[in-house]
Amino acid sequence: MHMGDYIAIERQTGPFEFDACSVSTGTGFLARVDEDKRKLFLDREWIDRHPSACPFLRPGGDLFFCCIHETSPAQCKAYRCVVFRIRSPDGKPAGFITGTLALHTNDPALREAWKEVEEAMGKDPGLAEREIPAVLGRKGYMCD
Repeated sequence: MHMGDYIAIERQTGPFEFDACSVSTGTGFLARVDEDKRKLFLDREWIDRHPSACPFLRPGGDLFFCCIHETSPAQCKAYRCVVFRIRSPDGKPAGFITGTLALHTNDPALREAWKEVEEAMGKDPGLAEREIPAVLGRKGYMCD
């Protein structure tokens, strides 16, 4: 949510187009609001209450959406908030895994199951991400 510290709108060039800048690199880019997110983008209530948020981020239900996903800069494409959401064997939310492959949970059994993933990450981090659903699936968890 704090990508607003890194993405700045310099000027609006069309109804849904903006000259924007990746502040950390000084690199300019054309930001075009994705057609399927234009209605979300027009709702300014949330963004006006969160001035440090990325100016192209908007809530939609329980999720947040990048409104310029198709034209987002490289730094955004490299940043992944949540890789997997994890549900317990009974289908309830149990935790999530961020783009840095860090587990966030209060479920002790899930923490224990995660140790097997950490072992795989030590051997091959790329393989670990692909194997997370299988490893946790063997323990009864589901990854979305």
